[in-house]
Amino acid sequence: MARAVLSTESKLDLAVVTSSRADYSHLYWPLRAFERSELLRPHLVVMGPHLSEDFGSTATAIEDDGFDISARVPCLEDDDTDRGMALTLGRATTELADLFDRTRPDLVLLIADRYEMLAPASAALALRIPIAHIEGGELSEGAIDNAVRNALTMMSHVHFTSTERARERVIAMGEEPWRVHRAGAPSLDHARRPDLLGRTELEGELDLALDRPTALVAYHPVTLDRDTTAESQSVLSALETAIAKLDLQLLICHPNADAGGRWIADRLRDLCARRPHRARFLVNLEPRRYWSLLHQVDLLVGNSSSGIMEAASIPVGAVDVGWRQRGRERGANVMGVPGEPEAILTAIAQGLSEPFRQSLDGMENLYGDGRGSERIRRVLEDLPPAHRLLEKRHQRLSQRLSSPSLECQRL
Repeated sequence: MARAVLSTESKLDLAVVTSSRADYSHLYWPLRAFERSELLRPHLVVMGPHLSEDFGSTATAIEDDGFDISARVPCLEDDDTDRGMALTLGRATTELADLFDRTRPDLVLLIADRYEMLAPASAALALRIPIAHIEGGELSEGAIDNAVRNALTMMSHVHFTSTERARERVIAMGEEPWRVHRAGAPSLDHARRPDLLGRTELEGELDLALDRPTALVAYHPVTLDRDTTAESQSVLSALETAIAKLDLQLLICHPNADAGGRWIADRLRDLCARRPHRARFLVNLEPRRYWSLLHQVDLLVGNSSSGIMEAASIPVGAVDVGWRQRGRERGANVMGVPGEPEAILTAIAQGLSEPFRQSLDGMENLYGDGRGSERIRRVLEDLPPAHRLLEKRHQRLSQRLSSPSLECQRL
C-alpha cells in the first residue's frame, strides 16, 4: 500500500503535537508564526485531554481560534491513576505510529514535559522523523515531568530553550551546540500582544466581578509522591482560610490530567460549592482569557510552572506550593513554601501586601522577552537536511561547557 506523503512542494511539513490547554497556550503564537511562513506548513495534531469532555473538550477552542486540526488522536483513559497514565501513553504511541507512518511529516514539533509527549517522540524516533523540542533543559524535581523532559531532549534533534542556563544544561547532556537555541518561552509572546481583554470586558465574558483581592489558583497532582494528592488538603485548607481572613476571591483552574487530577478537581469543586460567591471553578481558560486574567488578578497560587514562567512577565506574585517545581529557575515574584496550611496562608498574605507588589516594579522575566515564536520560526526555516539532523554526535565531556553561548538577540 502506498503511503500518503504530505510533502508535495518545497515547504517543510511540520507536525505540531498538542495534548492539553497548557501546552496549546505555549504553541499558540508559534503556530501563528508558522502560518505566515513561506517555508513551513504546520499540521496540528490534537490528542488526549483536548478531546475529553472532563477537561473542557478544548479542541473546539482551538478551532474557534481559527486553526485547522489535521488529526485527532483520542487516547486518554478514564482512569485517575498512574496505571491510567501508562495506558494512555501506550494507546497514544500506537495511534501516532499509524498516523506518522501514513503522513510522514518532515519534522515533529513537541513542547515541554507532559508525559503524553513521550508517545509522539517514540513514534517519530522509530520512523526516523526528526524531532524539534521546545523548553528542554529546565528542572521540576517533584514531578515525572522532569524525567520526561530530559528523555525528550535525548530523543530530539533540534532544541529551543527558554533560558541560557537551560541551554547550557542541554549541551551538558551531550547535545551538539549548533542544535541548541535559546529562543525564550513562546508562551510569553501573549504578554506583549495588544488583544488582551481589559478588566470590564473580562468581567463580562466570565460573569464575575474583580472588585476585591483575587487569586488565580493553578494546582496539580505531585506525580512523584506515592500519594499524588497528599498536599492538596493543605492547599484547600489554606485557600478556605484566605477567603475568610483575607477577603480573598478565588478563580480556580482545572488540574492537569495526571494521576489524582480528577480527585483534586472534585475537592476544588466542593470548595466552590461551599463558597459560591467567593470561589469559581474554571474548567477551561483559553490563552487570551488566561493571560488577561494574569494581568488583572492580585496573585497566583498553586504549583504550576505558570507562576514561575509567565507571572513574571506581568509581573504578579506567585505562591509556589511544595516541591513539584523544585529546581526551576525563578524570579523575585515567586514565594516558595512547603505544603503546609499556615505557610501557604502566610505567603498569600505577603503576596497581597503593597510593599511586596511594589518590590516587583521593573523586574525582567529570565524566561524570555515575548519574541520566542519568531526565533523558533527562523531556525526551523533554515534547518539542514533530515539525514544531518538524524545523525547526532554526542559531545565529549571536554567540549560541553566550553561551547559558546547563543544569546536571544542573535537568533
